[in-house]
Amino acid sequence: MNISAHRSGLDGPGQSRVAIARVSPELDNGRFPIKAIPGNVIAVEADIFADGHDYLAAYLLYRHIDDTSWTETAMSLIVNDRWGAAFIVEKQGQYYYTIEAWIDHPASWQHEIHLKVADGQRITSELLAGAQYVDGILERAGGKPESKKGSKFKKAAPPTDESPDVKALREMAALFRDENRYDEAVSVAESDQFTFYANRSPERKNVTRYEHELGVDVDRDRAGFSTWYCLFPRSASREETAGEPRHGTFRDVEALLPRISGMGFDVLYLPPIHPIGTSHRKGKNNSVICQPGEPGVPYGIGSDEGGHDAIHSELGTIEDFKHLIAIAANYGMEVAMDLAIQCSPDHPWAQEHPEWFKKRPDGTIQYAENPPKKYQDIYPVYFETDDWQNLWQELKRVLLVWASWGVRIVRVDNPHTKPFAFWEWVIAEVKKEFPDMLFLAEAFTKPKVMQELGKRGFAQSYTYYTWRNSKQELEQYMTELTQSDMKFYYRPNFWPTTHDINPPSLHGGHEPQFLIRYCLAATLSSNYGIYGPSFELMEHVPFPNKEEYLNSEKYEIRRWDWDKTNKLTYLITLVNRIRHENVALQTTNNITFCSVSDDAIMAYLKTSGSNRLLIVVNTDAYNRRAGVIRVPIWQLGIGQEQSYTVYDLLTGAYYIWQGEYNYVELDPYSLPMHLFRIDV
Repeated sequence: MNISAHRSGLDGPGQSRVAIARVSPELDNGRFPIKAIPGNVIAVEADIFADGHDYLAAYLLYRHIDDTSWTETAMSLIVNDRWGAAFIVEKQGQYYYTIEAWIDHPASWQHEIHLKVADGQRITSELLAGAQYVDGILERAGGKPESKKGSKFKKAAPPTDESPDVKALREMAALFRDENRYDEAVSVAESDQFTFYANRSPERKNVTRYEHELGVDVDRDRAGFSTWYCLFPRSASREETAGEPRHGTFRDVEALLPRISGMGFDVLYLPPIHPIGTSHRKGKNNSVICQPGEPGVPYGIGSDEGGHDAIHSELGTIEDFKHLIAIAANYGMEVAMDLAIQCSPDHPWAQEHPEWFKKRPDGTIQYAENPPKKYQDIYPVYFETDDWQNLWQELKRVLLVWASWGVRIVRVDNPHTKPFAFWEWVIAEVKKEFPDMLFLAEAFTKPKVMQELGKRGFAQSYTYYTWRNSKQELEQYMTELTQSDMKFYYRPNFWPTTHDINPPSLHGGHEPQFLIRYCLAATLSSNYGIYGPSFELMEHVPFPNKEEYLNSEKYEIRRWDWDKTNKLTYLITLVNRIRHENVALQTTNNITFCSVSDDAIMAYLKTSGSNRLLIVVNTDAYNRRAGVIRVPIWQLGIGQEQSYTVYDLLTGAYYIWQGEYNYVELDPYSLPMHLFRIDV
């Protein structure tokens, strides 16, 4: 039922006896909203209790920001004063929810009736009290109780247009007052009929309302399920000039879209596509000496061609970029841009707004550093400038310009080095005009900082997955992401590698390890991405003593063999198809880990309705492993003696299993994983 959005007349705390505490989900005492996508069920729980022994009534109230009234649903007692209810967020935007509770006097009265009748007591007086409760129900149901004299009705003809419910309530009140029909009255007093009417038109008296209206940010579906492919447009060309790769263009990227889309990717992420400065331009392998013709680092943004709202001329024009976005959409893909809030010394801001950069005592601007790393070609933006308001507005303007080009996904570089307050403000401001805008936080830093960014508005977040390798590490990390409060606000996006990070686990170039790291990313998380051709072709040679690539694409144009395929390419294409066909892989938090007798074999169950998947992965990339999995068949509604089929969606093989314990064996040199669909 609907009730007023602006409830008034709630009684003061002196008369409200009910306490509401430990509401879940609730972030930081209601300071931040939780996250959802349309169709998600928001399960709400709270401790609700009162003095004495009276029964309670509790309702969950919820509404979309556009609604003028609340919708309510009754909460149910779970155990030990813990109550719960749920609602479905049906559309994008902001939802709010809260709780109201009060002493349920009619329910307390009915319980008292049960006890006294069971004890053989006569309850004539109690029935008269019950008649008064029915009078209240009748009034709330749209009827009017007949006037009374003492305990008897003053006879009057009821209206002829009364509803059946009103008539039934009027008869019930009369019955409770009729001493000659005592046994019938007792039966009705204890009946479900009385309970039904009392619950449908509840007595709201001395209501306690939870002190916070809690929020839910409902993003579009791609926030919850996405598959990212990263490439540098300047390396998209298939041609060479004088033995060197020709500088790629947006048109070259368009030519790759059938291949990338055919592999099952739906987000094409491009590192910065803006003009690149020439001052202190870096050369190959981050050399401080740039040789003639070297292209520079795309993150050294800005030149006399423009800054963050301009396009690098060798890639094409703004119209070319818009055309890429439109063609990508025809393939079911979106183009994500990279927001790096930093500038080349040649950026227009450096000349027009020098106050936006921090100066050293000698008057020069300090270039960016992340000791021991040095970025001589970059000026960091100084967020503590006295002109911070204009700085914020300019960055907002840039994002709105991108949105006007058709961009609806932004990957933010190093957001943890900019103020939390800025992100909360700018994300909210942009979403006022473009509510379908999504932001991904590329932050590899302290856990609480990463979590805070998630709370402040980022729809997705990078994670520590890149460095979690053993079965124990992975299970512990996934448990943290999916079983703690992080599940309400932190949407993980798993990347085996990035264009910045070449993790030690892949430095050997061992094919099974690439297969394992890919499969885990794509099945543990509903959002994942790969650093495109580099990962596909299993590039792995590190810069000496660093988690970076030798001959990194950040510093030079690379020529990739876009026609080459291998076992990993095939697996990526197959798994992406399976992800799109199986809804159980389209959410992250629906994971149950299974115990396995071998300490290198991971097994986890992911279910959504009748779609039930069991993923088994050998995390040992060098040895055949075998073990016994304990399948939680009780969770699947399968009996101990019941047979069921596990069908491997990767190979087409199938096995008949029975009971909880079943044997698996995986050779990393053939295929180090099973992706089973469980059929009963």
